[in-house]
Amino acid sequence: MKPDPGEEAAPAERLQHRFHPLSAGVCVPLFAFFAAGVSLAGVQPLEALTEPLALGILVGLVIGKPIGVVGGAWVVTRFRGVQLVDVLSWRDISAVGIVAGVGFTVSLLITELAFEESATLMTDAKLAVLTASVVSAALASIALVRRGRHHDANSG
Repeated sequence: MKPDPGEEAAPAERLQHRFHPLSAGVCVPLFAFFAAGVSLAGVQPLEALTEPLALGILVGLVIGKPIGVVGGAWVVTRFRGVQLVDVLSWRDISAVGIVAGVGFTVSLLITELAFEESATLMTDAKLAVLTASVVSAALASIALVRRGRHHDANSG
């Protein structure tokens, strides 16, 4: 579809822009949850998430991944003589680092391979991966909205 005279974007582009957050933020994670095959029957989620395995996964995804992304960017800028472009700050890099904690597909695959002998450990690990992804997504949303507002306020 092409834009009508006077329109900035075609109707299909406007619909895509409108529904993308719903698709990416709700539908894709729900699909991953159901595809992961996490059965919560008989599982005490709060108890499962306090197990050492689950705590390690939560800390690794919610805290470790952002540290890795920001640390990697810092190492490159420090030792390769590269600088951030003027419009980016370390707060922007940190916000993107938080997004990295959402990556649950590989984590779920590794969980399947690592704990195929123990249904309990697999369930605890999958629940922790999905919980960490939700927490990371929420934190990333807050950080990215704040950074977007900062950039909007400083671009005008």
